[in-house]
Amino acid sequence: MQKGNIGVTTENIFPVIKKFLYSDHEIFLREMVSNAVDATQKMKTLAEKGEFKGELGDLTVRVSLDEKNKTLTISDNGIGMTEEEIDKYINQIAFSGVNDFLNKYKDNANAIIGHFGLGFYSSFMVSDKVEIITRSFREGSKAVRWSCDGSPSFEIDDAEKEGRGTDIILHIADDCKEFLEKARIQGLLNKYCKFMPVPVAFGKKTEWKDGKQVETAEDNIINDIEPLWTKAPSTLKDEDYKKFYRELYPMQDEPLFWIHLNVDYPFNLTGIMYFPRIKSNIDLQRNKIQLYCNQVFVTDQVEGIVPDFLTLLHGVIDSPDIPLNVSRSYLQSDRDVKKISTYITKKVADRLNSIFKENRKEYESKWDDLKLFINYGMLSQEDFYDRAKDFTLFKDVDGKYFTLDEYKTLIKDNQTDKDGQTVYLYATDKEEQYSYIEAAKEKGYSVLLLDGQLDVPTVSMFEQKFEKSRFMRVDSDIIDRLIVKEDIKKSGLDSDDAGNLSTAFRSQLPSIDKVEFSVEVQALGENAQPVIITQSEYMRRMKDISRYQSGMSFYAQMPDSYSLVLNSDHPLIKGILDDENAKCGEELKPVASEIKGLQARLSALRQSQSKKKPEEVTQEEKDDVTTTEKTLNEQREKQQQIIAGYAKDNKVMHQLIDLALLQNGMLKGPALDAFIKRSVALIK
Repeated sequence: MQKGNIGVTTENIFPVIKKFLYSDHEIFLREMVSNAVDATQKMKTLAEKGEFKGELGDLTVRVSLDEKNKTLTISDNGIGMTEEEIDKYINQIAFSGVNDFLNKYKDNANAIIGHFGLGFYSSFMVSDKVEIITRSFREGSKAVRWSCDGSPSFEIDDAEKEGRGTDIILHIADDCKEFLEKARIQGLLNKYCKFMPVPVAFGKKTEWKDGKQVETAEDNIINDIEPLWTKAPSTLKDEDYKKFYRELYPMQDEPLFWIHLNVDYPFNLTGIMYFPRIKSNIDLQRNKIQLYCNQVFVTDQVEGIVPDFLTLLHGVIDSPDIPLNVSRSYLQSDRDVKKISTYITKKVADRLNSIFKENRKEYESKWDDLKLFINYGMLSQEDFYDRAKDFTLFKDVDGKYFTLDEYKTLIKDNQTDKDGQTVYLYATDKEEQYSYIEAAKEKGYSVLLLDGQLDVPTVSMFEQKFEKSRFMRVDSDIIDRLIVKEDIKKSGLDSDDAGNLSTAFRSQLPSIDKVEFSVEVQALGENAQPVIITQSEYMRRMKDISRYQSGMSFYAQMPDSYSLVLNSDHPLIKGILDDENAKCGEELKPVASEIKGLQARLSALRQSQSKKKPEEVTQEEKDDVTTTEKTLNEQREKQQQIIAGYAKDNKVMHQLIDLALLQNGMLKGPALDAFIKRSVALIK
């Protein structure tokens, strides 16, 4: 029997391992099975080269659970180890010093394992004792047993083992009893070992017999040794890709498209990327791309390896060239990783472009689902816009699709304003904005439908990319002011009539939380709506963008600003004004006269004081201004009260206001009920 100490410069390496790997302690099983698979593959390689002449036999890696004895065993029929090899590969671990170790690798568990070959020692995260029983494939080798209780001390002695290979026996610690549960081990094997290149068996398959589940003689193989991404694309059919997708994501709808990655220069990378159908924001986080290294699952955190916008995709990437043993920050700056990221971006763009060119009709049918990925890519990656602009589509409210260039050609002549700006009109909801869309169509204008999750920030990006162009939501203003062909026709009303009309409508507008209204009078023609509500494009867009950019959160706190535009040409508005003048005119005349007189006096006082230095203005003069301002405000309030008193009983005015609010989805609760009752009364 040999006894000794594992060659480390720290007094006890295992507490260090446990401390820094504890948060990810489940990876011990991945490391154990991976080592067994590696030993098996080495055995196959030796046989292929003729260095091993015997029978390979059953190469299945077996995972066995003994709940009674509290052990988990990983067995292989690989190359095995001699006593000298155990001493070399297991016992000799050297570090420059524990402080260097802690400082360099404190943030990354994979760095510890991969950099120092500590995969085996991850077993001590869950075990209070580990045994190795192994026999080398070399002729004349004898079996040896190695054991360690988690301290640097170990023992090696002779053992009994008939064939080659290695059994690693983990004596599970009391604080890790979860790893003695069959379901837990099955789950870890499915997660980490599902596609390992050597069969991995965990117990036997079961079947329902005599009212209970009983074991059969057939091994429960948990993995597919030849997953789809390892096969040549030319040998695969569409159904193969769809079947594999269902295997990866059982509860998902059929994918839109897929891309088979296969490159061997300047780096090795294979995989399959799927474009999923995303129905909600939950879907964006639920399923992730799985990263493998030689068919061994590593992580689903692929940021830095895959461009940010492509993390929305599903699927698998497998590459032995990705530096997994480094910190995340280093990973993102690694030159090879950047090359991989660039390659994947190019591959995705090329694939989308080829689908667009080969079958535009199919591409259009899936555009509504695809545009989230493409918009995200263009917003987050400058070079992707250059690749994607040729297969990015616009869809109008009638369901017709156009490339960016096609649509520009379509609208350029008719939708260019007097200043030479091409105006892209768009709607975000065909139903809610229907009347505004129809008003635009009556002018012969085309309206885009931009109802996607990222359409608002994408619009802002297009405005930067397109020359002399702007995007305007179709309800952001009256149509003649959205695309100004000539100077806007002014209202024929004098300032007093326009002011009184505005005051009347303003007095009857409802009080809505976080909503502000302004009222203006505009000559829109007899055939236009009598009252229209619009919302400023700039403020609405800023509020929308604030949902995506935290630095713009102050816009989100601001109230929504709407304009109530009164069409002075419409007979109903004219009728209200005539009725107002008839019923309030005489009462308003002296008030209006008084207001004009006070305004003139206030203007004169201020002009006089402006010619003096502040210290030269007397208190009497200051008091005169204050008194005049107060009196003026009182007269204005009196004027407003008179007009409001008239307006509150004007059913036509209330009906017009409510119709405008209803059109914009702003009429709710008691106000909606009152509108319905008033409508019924007016019909009677």
